[in-house]
Formats: sequence, structure tokens, C-alpha cells
Amino acid sequence: MVAITVPTSLHKMGKLCYFFFPLMISYLLFLQMETAHGSTDLIDENDDVKGSIGAIVDYSSRIGKEEKVAMEMAIENFNSHYTDLHIDLLINSSQGEPVQAALAVKLLDQGEASCNTSAHTATATITTPGADFFLNIVASYTARELVYSHGVKAILGPQSWEEASLVAEVGSQSHTPILSLAYSTPLWATQRWPFLIQASSDQSAQMKAIAAVIESQDWHRVIAIYEDIPSAATGAVLRLSEALKDVGIEIGHLLPLPPSASCSSLTEELKSLKEGQCRVFVVHTSLQLGVRLFETARKMEMMGEGYVWIITDTIGNLVHSIKASTISSSMEGIVGVKSYLNETKPEFKEFYRRFRRKFSSEHPDEDKNEPGIYAANAYDAAWAAALALKGGNMRGGQELLDKISNTKFEGLLGKIQFHDKKLAPANTFQIINLVGRSDRELGLWSETATDSGFSANLAQLMWPGGPRKTPRGWTPLTDEKSLKIGVPGLSNFNQLVEVVAQDGNNISFKGFSIEVFKAVEKRLPYALRYEFHCFNGTYDNLVRQVYLKKFDAVVGDVAIVAKRFEHAEFTQPYAEPGLVMITPAVRSKRSNKAWLFMKPFTKAMWALTTFVTVYNGFVVWLIERNHCSELRGSVLNQIGTLLWLAFATLFSLHGEKLHSNLSRIAMVVWLFVALVITQSYTANLTSMLTVDRLEPTVTDIETLKSSNSMIGYCRGSFVAAYLKDVLHFDEKNIKNYSSPEGYAQALINGDIAAAFLEAPVAKLLLAKYCKRFIKAGPTFQVGGLGFVFPRGSLLVHDISQALLRVSESGELKELENSMLSSEKCLDVEDDETSSLSPSSFWVLFIISGGTSTFALLAYILHHKLIKLHDPTSEPKTIWRFYTAITKFWLQRTRKFSQRFSDVELSRSSPNSGT
Repeated sequence: MVAITVPTSLHKMGKLCYFFFPLMISYLLFLQMETAHGSTDLIDENDDVKGSIGAIVDYSSRIGKEEKVAMEMAIENFNSHYTDLHIDLLINSSQGEPVQAALAVKLLDQGEASCNTSAHTATATITTPGADFFLNIVASYTARELVYSHGVKAILGPQSWEEASLVAEVGSQSHTPILSLAYSTPLWATQRWPFLIQASSDQSAQMKAIAAVIESQDWHRVIAIYEDIPSAATGAVLRLSEALKDVGIEIGHLLPLPPSASCSSLTEELKSLKEGQCRVFVVHTSLQLGVRLFETARKMEMMGEGYVWIITDTIGNLVHSIKASTISSSMEGIVGVKSYLNETKPEFKEFYRRFRRKFSSEHPDEDKNEPGIYAANAYDAAWAAALALKGGNMRGGQELLDKISNTKFEGLLGKIQFHDKKLAPANTFQIINLVGRSDRELGLWSETATDSGFSANLAQLMWPGGPRKTPRGWTPLTDEKSLKIGVPGLSNFNQLVEVVAQDGNNISFKGFSIEVFKAVEKRLPYALRYEFHCFNGTYDNLVRQVYLKKFDAVVGDVAIVAKRFEHAEFTQPYAEPGLVMITPAVRSKRSNKAWLFMKPFTKAMWALTTFVTVYNGFVVWLIERNHCSELRGSVLNQIGTLLWLAFATLFSLHGEKLHSNLSRIAMVVWLFVALVITQSYTANLTSMLTVDRLEPTVTDIETLKSSNSMIGYCRGSFVAAYLKDVLHFDEKNIKNYSSPEGYAQALINGDIAAAFLEAPVAKLLLAKYCKRFIKAGPTFQVGGLGFVFPRGSLLVHDISQALLRVSESGELKELENSMLSSEKCLDVEDDETSSLSPSSFWVLFIISGGTSTFALLAYILHHKLIKLHDPTSEPKTIWRFYTAITKFWLQRTRKFSQRFSDVELSRSSPNSGT
């Protein structure tokens, strides 16, 4: 949660009102006498006037200048289009020359002149703390003057909501429709003031566009800088916070700036931001304040590489009016949003051409004369009011309000139609990037577009300082300052965290948690300097030290629990989460024996035994089928005979029935292997039928609670509170132990019936006491082990991301296996009987398969290469076959040896030439 600061200007409001009340009365009397002079501008007055429309704009601002020109153009076009009707436009300035001068004379010593006017050479800003308050009163009086002195039927403007709310009150009292041009109109305003019409589209959806831009760059924290006026504090900032929250982005700090902020105050505020880590700033201020802010930031070297500045439409909609030199020197690289305006329409092109000519003639001091969204909006609002008067309805009031509310036409901004006295909210925005001397469009964002909102991928951005690579969005601590990391010195398992005091004051830190952190640090995209410091205290106090800024982080076997989030934030868990129950193990015979006959062998062993048996049977069948008529016949008969011959060898001897020595060799080896396999199966099955299995003494926590049994936990952990508050154990039945040997001995002696341990600790205990203890019951979900950082730390995201990389690479699993392998089981009992796998018999299978393969190859070569027709001489034939192969091999060996000797002799003989 972030706090919204009350505007500082309100604290002096009482004194200022008391001091300037006589001055205000005098000025209002002066305006009463000058009904048609001063700042009041009449387009025309004659007897043919059928109606008049009033307008309140701020002549001193760029927005007011554009609105005035656009309104005049709208009424001129309307009168020329509808020749039978003449509409008169009266425009009053809410910040006229007399009040500016009067306020400046008395309040100059309390305020401070604008520190820079380079954005608009003709704009004079009175930076007086109470000036806006009095100008709002002037707007209210101006509205009364237009209604009661000039008899206007409707009023356009003003631009700010602070002024519009006062004018709306006048309109409701006089039953005069007020077409507000303020973009920050609250939703409840039209109900509070029934004659208020919101003639400008709600721009609050722009905050979703800004959130989408920030999310697309993978930033997770921003700083919001806003102008300290009620409409910003209670409207725009809250909408920005909600939009960012929806996409998982947090506002780390809110910085309100008074409208009259001086260069010195801006310097102080920016200095505090520069000392922090966050480098993403969202700026929602007026153009004048924004330009001063960016120029001050440039002087403080905060418009360079690594910084990100994002502007809302309050500045983005006026980028076209900013001097090119100001953009190139102080605002280059800024990203922002501005309201979408279709500039390709023929109507807008004509308006654009005429507006530039008229604006330049009236404001030659302005460097740029292009119209923006405010001019187009003012044009459409003036046209809507004039169109409502078209039917000859001069009475105004409720009837005119209804006609305006039902107005429909195609304006410069698109289709103009009111619903509940409001225009449809804007849902499309341009994403812009200030580069060089102007802005360029990066893309469009719309609520009706894809999931991201962008109509297409954003164009390449240019960031402050010139780089095109996306800034990180935050900066780590400087090289001069290392992270001070606390490490628990009272860890119960040295395998997780071990603090070892060495010679002198040197201390070494070891263990699984330390190694994981070091592996994570290597995966960061930047170097992280840190120092470990031992802390001898409870884990809750250790986490609290981060909140008290004694430590910058904590690395160790610290459990992630909700209570600790009050003081710090945690990374992703690096160890298995969960709380498990450990009980003594008892032996129990198997109860389910239906498929026990399959258990002596593994599935792989069954498959390999079947394959080798069938293969050996095939070899014997192939060799013997020419000698035995029983092995011939139909295909089906031969297959059956083959399978019978294969599997029958496991249970009987067939040596006397075989006619070939090759088949006898293969059969003898296989009979030996079959004997070993069958005896091993019998022995393992017998063991499984007689040997007991380990089972827990207690299967669930309800048994523990009903029997009022004692339970234990590891001292210094969060488990005690969990057992009492969540699992509802009686506190007097809970014991704590300071070492794993303590609760292990208590379990053996029967002092406690069960011990509740975190999953990583339970693994270590079971690895050490592999026969005496066993896990029982379900795993209760808790957060696991994580690294601790201060709330709002920008390191949390990077550390969590690096931790995921360590996990996905398999390195985390290797570290865990290394930790568990360091524990040797202290129980000396024989291992449990388990299923036999091929790894126990692979040598026998190779011998048997190799022998049968040799017999098969010999049989094939015998029949293919040596043509002997006397079947009775098979022993002699086979002996001759072996003898021939041996002679051939020896002959080839002699020839090779002779050639090798000749080569050696030729090398050793002297050269014949000189």
C-alpha cells in the first residue's frame, strides 16, 4: 500500500484566504463593471443573434490557446453552414491579466518565479502557493458573469477539474449546461451536478497502456511522480496503481510535486530518488512542471543511460508544442502515451490547415502551430453545443441539456455521442518515443487488441543516453558497498548451514544453503558484492534484522512463512516445501500378496529373461530341425515347438535328445544360466514371503491428538506455532529439541511419538536413520526455504530468476544429492529384500547369448561355405571346419608378418646414392 499525500498548498489556505479576501472582493467588483471588456471576447453582436455560448479557457496556457482558436473556428464554420441561425461565442479567461497582476504583487515574496520558460516563450506562470485556489474562485465568478450578465445558454470548459467543479455548481444552480473539457472528471460528477456534461473522453485507460509498456520491458517496480493537485492524487495515481497491480508491478515510491515547485526543491527530491535503486519513473504532471523536472534531471545526470522516464498524456498530448531544442537537450529518450487522433481524415486535414494559419496569426510568439487533441476536443464540444441550439430552442435549461445529451454527429475525434451525459471513454493510445527534435510513434495500444494490448510489436526504442538495449530498470549497490548478509549460526543441521570459526577472527560458511546462493550469484547478469555475517539468534529475529536494516539479506535455512513477510520478502524456494511427520518404524508382513510372484524380478529382468530364452530356443531349433522330424511341419507347429523347446529347458534336461554338438554347447551354457536364475527367483520370493516391512507406528495426526501423545520439533523454527495454530495440538504435548540427535533419541526411547520437521531436514534425518524412522501421513504445505531481502528490494526478482536457472540446469539437484550423500546410515541391519534386476546377471546373459550366437554363426557358415553331403560325418566335418578356419588365420598372419619384416629391412639398409 502507498499513501497519497495531501496537497501541501492546503496548509496555508486559511491564512491566504483571510489576507486576500479584500483584494478578491475588489477584483470581483471590477469584473462586474467590465461586463463586455477585458478578457471577454465576443465574436459578434447584432439583432439576429439566436443564441450565445460561453467558454472559459486559460489564455496563459498552450491548452487554452488551442481551445480558444478551435472553438472560434467551430462557431464560424457552424454559422457559415447554417445561415438561418447565428450563434454567438463569448470566451472568458480563467487566468486574466488583472488577477495575475493582483496576485503577483502581493504574493511574489511567498512564491518563486518559474525556473525555466523555454517550453513556451509567452507563458508566464505565477508560482504562488494559493494562486490556484483563487483562480478557481475566479472561474466560478466568470461562469456567473457569463450566465447572468451575458445570458449564455451553455458554457464550454474549463480544462482543469478543480475549476470545472466550481463552474458545475454554478451551472446546476442556474440550470445552464456545462460541457466540461476536463479529462480527469470523476465518475460521480454528473450525478452530483445534473447540468454537467463530460464533453471529453475519460483517459484513465492510458494507465493500462503505461502498465503494458512497463510489463513488456520486464520491469517490476516504478516510482510515480505526480503534480500535487486533488485530481491527480485521487484519480490518476490511484488508477495507475491499480493498472500496475493487475500486471504484478509495484509502485515503490510516490513523489508529489507542488505545481509551483522550484528548481531547488526539485533538485532535493531528485537527489533522494537518485540515491535509491529504482530507475523507472512515471511522470504525471502539467507540461510546465514536467519540463522543469526534466531540465533539473538533466543537470543531475539523471537523463542518461540506465534511467527510464515514462510520461502520461498530460505531457504526451502537448509534445507537439514543445521546443525542439528542449526535447533534444532535456527530454530525449522519454517514452510516453498520448491520446489517439486520426489525422488522416479529410475533415481533420482541413481543420489542421486552417488552424495553423489562424493560430500563427493570433500567437506569433509560439514556435509551433500544430493542433493537438485538446483543440480537436474543443472544436467538437463547441459544435455539439451549437448543434443543440439549432432547433430554435432559446429557453435553455433542461430542454437544452436533453438536446445536448442526445446529440449525435461525426466530429474530428470520431463519433460524438453522449451516454449518461458522458462521451465514451478513450480506449486507444499512441505509444511515443521522444527522439531528436520531436516524437515518433512506436505503436498503438488498445483495450480491444491482443492480450498485451498492442496492435503490433513496438518499434525499436531509444532510451535516455542513447542505448537501444532495454535498461535493467534498477541499479545494484555501488562497488564501494557490499551486501551485508546474515547467516544463522544456530542451524541444527550442518549440512544446510555450517558456521566454522577459524584462526583469529576468520569465519567460514559452508552448507547446502550457502552453496546454492553462490551458484545463484554466478548466474546473475552482473557482479554482486557481499559479505557473510553470523547471527546467533532465532530465525524470526534474524529476519527482523533485515527490516531494521542491520542486514541487507539473509542466506540460510530460513523457512518462508506468512508472518515473516511483515518484515521482509523472500525469493522463490530453493528447497522442497512442506512439513512432514517422522515416526519410529516397525516391521509388518506384506498384506497384499496377489501379485507377489512378480516381485522377485524387475520388469526389465522379466523382459530380458524371456528374450534370451526364446533366442536360445530358436538357435537350438534351427540347428536340430534337420535331424528331428518332430521339429518340422506347418509354420504354426514349428512356432509352438520352438517356444516349447525354449521354455522347457528351464525345467528339464534335453541333452540326450540333441544331435548336433553346436546345439549341445548352446544348451549346456543356457541350462547353467537357467539354473542360477531359477534358484535366485526362488530365494528372493521366499525372502519376500517371510521378511517384514517397515511401517510407521502412527499413520495420522488425529491418532496423536486422540491419544494425547507427545510430539517434538526443532527449536528455533516456525513449527511450534504451526502445530498449535494450524494443526491444533495441545501446547503441553509439544517438546522442542536443540539438535537432530535430541529428537532422534527421543523417538527411539519413546519420549515422543512423532517429530514434525521441514522436508529438507526430514530427508537428512531419514538418510542418517534409514531403518529406524519413516515418514508418515501427508505433507503439510508450507513455503519451503528461501533467501530473505528487504521489502521492495529489486534484487528479489533477479535472484529468483537466477535460482530458477540453477534449478532448471540440474545444478540444484546435484547440490541436494551431494548434501544427502554426506549422510551415512547408522543402522547396520541388512538391506531390505528388493526385486532383482538385470544388473545382477548381465555377465551370465552375455555368456549365454554369446555362446548361442557363436553356435548359430558356425552353423550358418558350415552350411554355406563347406559343402559336405555325408550327415553321419558331422563331428569330423565340424572339426575340419574349425581346422580350416585356424589354418587360414595362421596363413594370413604369417604373410602379414613377412611383409612387415621386409618393410623394416628396406628402411634399415644404407642409401645407394651419395
